[in-house]
Amino acid sequence: MAGRGSRLRPHTLTVPKPLIPVAGEPIVHRLVKDIAKVLNQPIDEVAFILGDPAFFGDDIIESLKSLAKSLNAKASIYRQDQPLGTGHAIMSAKESLSGPAVVAYADTLIKANFTLDEEADAVIWTKKVKNPEAYGVVNLNEKEEIIELVEKPQEFVSDQAVIGIYYFKDIAVLKGKLQEVLEENLMHGGEYQINDGIKKMMAEGKIFKTGTVDEWMDCGNKNVTVETNGKMLNFLQQDGEKLISDSVKNEASEIIEPCYIGENVILKNSTIGPNVSIGDDCVVENSTIKNSLIQTNSSIKNAKLDNSMIGNHAKYDGNYTQISIGDYSVLE
Repeated sequence: MAGRGSRLRPHTLTVPKPLIPVAGEPIVHRLVKDIAKVLNQPIDEVAFILGDPAFFGDDIIESLKSLAKSLNAKASIYRQDQPLGTGHAIMSAKESLSGPAVVAYADTLIKANFTLDEEADAVIWTKKVKNPEAYGVVNLNEKEEIIELVEKPQEFVSDQAVIGIYYFKDIAVLKGKLQEVLEENLMHGGEYQINDGIKKMMAEGKIFKTGTVDEWMDCGNKNVTVETNGKMLNFLQQDGEKLISDSVKNEASEIIEPCYIGENVILKNSTIGPNVSIGDDCVVENSTIKNSLIQTNSSIKNAKLDNSMIGNHAKYDGNYTQISIGDYSVLE
């Protein structure tokens, strides 16, 4: 999670993308917990690979340590000092690369219910897609084993897109291959990629299988993050999760579920929902809001919002329909 999340600006100017809340919880918190559910076994350690300490500061580290503790695991914090690709990022945590492990990119959310193939040396998590030519996909043999990774194939290879989550029976094997990638200076676009380590494992006959998720939800930019928020709210509602805090003060307002509404939110003469998340300590007055994300401590007045995203400590008063403003912004 070392990147700066430039496609989600202005929201990532002050908060790293994996810490942006979706449906009331930071992306990386949801992702790690959902991976833990699929694994269904004790987790000893969660290693987080961060970037610049000036951006990923002490408050973020405390949040990540709390996440690991919730899984009865220890947290290890590593830094990727240069943006040199996924392979380089993984090797930044080389002290933790032993035994069974999952590698995940912390800017996506999943809904999954499958069992890992314990006979495989590795499992690449995938999602069936309608337009595989837009993704990196896996090529399978007659035994349903992965024999190749193909980036944006012009001719049909498979409809199983790689989502950026991997399981390794012994990640020390990947570590060794990525060390070879670094020593050979094997780069693509100026970066060291995890795929080159995986290809070296395949060349030695290691068995790779697929684990197919039911949902793969991106958080790469404002539009898809708002869409993901709506999907996640629907899933949480179906699972019976409590999404609206008892401390919400509702003054002549209608809530159309599913919505997440945090602590000490004040709603006045407004219609909220569906598919809206509002963080703690916000005030919403004389507004209609649907399909939108509002973070904490913000004030919204006289708004008619759809497909919008508003940061923390923001003030908004106006008649725009689709907006995206970051933390501490004022639009009146």
